[in-house]
Amino acid sequence: MEQAAISTPEAARRGSEYFAAPAAANQRRYEALRAYLFEGVSAAEAATRFGYTLTTLQSLVRDFRAGRCEFFQSSRPGPKTAPAKEAARTRIIELRRLGHSAQEIAAALAEEDTPLNRTGVAEVLAEEGFPRLWPRPHAERGLPRRESQPRTKVIDFAVLPAHADTRMAGLLLTIPDLVALDLPGLVRAAGYPGTSVIPAISSILSLLAIKLTTTRRVSHIDDIATDPGAALFAGLTSLPKATALTTYSYRLDHTRQQRFLAALDKASLAAGLAHGEAINLDFHAVMHWGADPALEKHYVPRRSQRTRSVLTFFAEDAATHTLLYANADLAKANQNNEILAFADHWRTTSGADPKLLIFDSKVTTQAQLADLDARGIAFITLRARTPKLTEHLHALPAKDWTPLTIARAGGKTRRVRVIEDPAATLSAYPSTLRQLAITGLGHDEPTILITNNRTTPTKHVIEAYARRMNIEQRLAEAIRSFGLDALAGAVPQHRPRRRALRTRPHHLRRAPPTPPRLRHRHTRHPATPIPLHRRHNRKPR
Repeated sequence: MEQAAISTPEAARRGSEYFAAPAAANQRRYEALRAYLFEGVSAAEAATRFGYTLTTLQSLVRDFRAGRCEFFQSSRPGPKTAPAKEAARTRIIELRRLGHSAQEIAAALAEEDTPLNRTGVAEVLAEEGFPRLWPRPHAERGLPRRESQPRTKVIDFAVLPAHADTRMAGLLLTIPDLVALDLPGLVRAAGYPGTSVIPAISSILSLLAIKLTTTRRVSHIDDIATDPGAALFAGLTSLPKATALTTYSYRLDHTRQQRFLAALDKASLAAGLAHGEAINLDFHAVMHWGADPALEKHYVPRRSQRTRSVLTFFAEDAATHTLLYANADLAKANQNNEILAFADHWRTTSGADPKLLIFDSKVTTQAQLADLDARGIAFITLRARTPKLTEHLHALPAKDWTPLTIARAGGKTRRVRVIEDPAATLSAYPSTLRQLAITGLGHDEPTILITNNRTTPTKHVIEAYARRMNIEQRLAEAIRSFGLDALAGAVPQHRPRRRALRTRPHHLRRAPPTPPRLRHRHTRHPATPIPLHRRHNRKPR
């Protein structure tokens, strides 16, 4: 269908013929849609004016409204060419065909007249269709082979030199605390195995040295293995190699970890590192950063999303914040029962059930709360704020709320308002509970606590839960200090060894203040320990 002539306005200027007779197909579509949709021209007139049938115009309108028509193309700001890439392109292709990686090519170009960083090299390689070259052994890349580590054996003090230079002397400052906790006795109680060359206590001290020096992974032990201070700490001529320690870790089954934690808790109670009157409980999800992990999805607070992660469970003494229990053998199917598993562990350790457990609403369910109550275990936990419950609290008159002053950290106080229900009911809980609704804690809606403890004053119940609310921060400090989030792999097995090992340096941090050992603090936060050593300051790999 031919396009009809468009009359030119009298005020038109030179160049208006481009708009009077649109020739390009895209321009015709634009003008036809503009006339029909914006100027109010009828469909038949717009179709005739621009050489379309009525059906074709209707199809154009349909596609435009569906977002399938694009008339204008935005230009990207910045330079349209990359001279440095083009100058180095031929040389990059030549070096890649010789088998060099992007890193090696960038290093070679830096010594020539066409320098280009690794990112630019990688972009050129991708444009030319070269696949990614995976890391190869040092020898294949022309780099020096890694230094062979000396054979490990028990130290002979008769031939020990009188003086030695070390960067790990801080490890030796923890020995008095380890002796006070009777670490050799704990190792024997757990039944940790030894070998014909390395005693069990030396293997455990080697693993402990990794945590105390913030060496994130066992595979990084070469950084400290030959240091005289680290070797002396473990009672060896040098620390075992990564393969030996990894193999040893797989020999430590869950039963041994439970026995070790029971013995460690007894020692902590005897040494005054824990009181056991009230115990805080919490889950913590350790995110996995690899691909295709064989892990379940859990909510990770630091990412504010559910993702593949390892779910861990911790218990800490509410008074001293000493870690008393850790477990990573958890799945969604059994995580609600972990609170009962801890109660059984504490009964084995102390001879009695816990007196008071403090946790949030995600730790367990109402069925387990009933089991705790049946065993005579007091608990304080959060109740979920349902819309109906929140609406009911908002409808209560102001005179029903009781003002109360509660203590805060640092000797400060906070003014709150409380309303108490001594006979609150839950959908799956067999009896009534004491419920406290509190405003003034920094939340938009009231915070709702429930407890089976009917004798403790309201003020003390609120303060006990408020002190527990910092447990996430304390766990974050532990992760940062001791590399708790450095997962060894995506297969959910033998993680309890890492969690049990995690409790040992924590006991050293919580030891009674004696001459300064490992208790140096960061100026930005008084509870954050300064790492003893950083890997980039150690022996290069």
